[in-house]
Amino acid sequence: APGTMSGSGSEEPQPSQSAEDDLQQEAEQDWEAAKAFYDNLVTQKPRPPKPQNAITVAVSSRALFNLVEERQIYEEHGVEKYVEYQQKNENVILKPGPAFYFVKALEHVNARLLELYPDDEERFDIVLMTNNHAQVGVRLINSINHYGLTIERFCMTGGESPIGYLTAYLTNLYLSADSDKVQEAIKAGIASATMFTASKDVVYSDTQLRVAFDGDAVIFSDESEQIVKEQGLDRFFEHEQLNENKPLAQGPLKGFLEDLGKLQKKFYAKNERLNCPIRTYLVTARSAASSGARVLKTLRSWGLEIDEALFLAGAPKGPILVKIRPHIFFDDQMFHIEGAQKLGTIAAHVPYGVGQKHHKST
Repeated sequence: APGTMSGSGSEEPQPSQSAEDDLQQEAEQDWEAAKAFYDNLVTQKPRPPKPQNAITVAVSSRALFNLVEERQIYEEHGVEKYVEYQQKNENVILKPGPAFYFVKALEHVNARLLELYPDDEERFDIVLMTNNHAQVGVRLINSINHYGLTIERFCMTGGESPIGYLTAYLTNLYLSADSDKVQEAIKAGIASATMFTASKDVVYSDTQLRVAFDGDAVIFSDESEQIVKEQGLDRFFEHEQLNENKPLAQGPLKGFLEDLGKLQKKFYAKNERLNCPIRTYLVTARSAASSGARVLKTLRSWGLEIDEALFLAGAPKGPILVKIRPHIFFDDQMFHIEGAQKLGTIAAHVPYGVGQKHHKST
């Protein structure tokens, strides 16, 4: 508050305590009036949850919408022409991008949660986190409203890195089309992945959020992958059997799997297990007999349930993912991302661990 600083040596007269109290009271009244006015305006819509209660999913504009053409204008003609183009086309609705159906599925889960727990704020809060300039905001808002998405919080950083904002929003998951920003976020300890558009159009479930995870270097650390790379497969099998009862260290997406598990339990508590709108899948190249027990025991030690565990023993993941049709599939190796993409799966690359030395994200 003004007048509370000391030790500055300033001789300026300070306002009296009573004048300061009056100002404080006036400010509080203004705030209450503004809040009451806003509350009356949005009575039909649930208010966004407080970030400390929510599971915050930050999505970039290029992950949420298809901005391939616009990106080309930016790269070939620069930022001014790009902004001008976006303003001229602000009533042209953007087409869905790779994270679009995932966001729709998150919103379906929110709707179900609000039916069961109308006063609870533990639900997804989707934040549009973009380094776009504010002038592009109208087109993004028009597109979001056109599709009926509930995205109330926008961060438009005008070319600056969004990482500081991700931390301020207590972000649980960040999805972007820019692999440099994703790597920056992972280094800052934020679960993050680079989104890739599927090469085929697939119909996704609109009643159940389906999230598929690779295991090593995604849910778990890359400890085991390091052994495979350095000492070969036989030594890896031996190591995993010897350490079967020692839980694996956590990887970058463990926290998000945990968040999904917390929400699943809220449905189970209302006797909705069979009708739960969230389903999780582990899709791993590990083989069950040789190296599966450690994975399952690690999840058990964390108190986490995974709905389906698929141990592929080195078989390609793409055909299995076609059957699952996840809204998003997280993997640390571009080899698996590309295979999934070709067969129509929306894949998200997690740039973490030893695999990055071999497969750089582009």
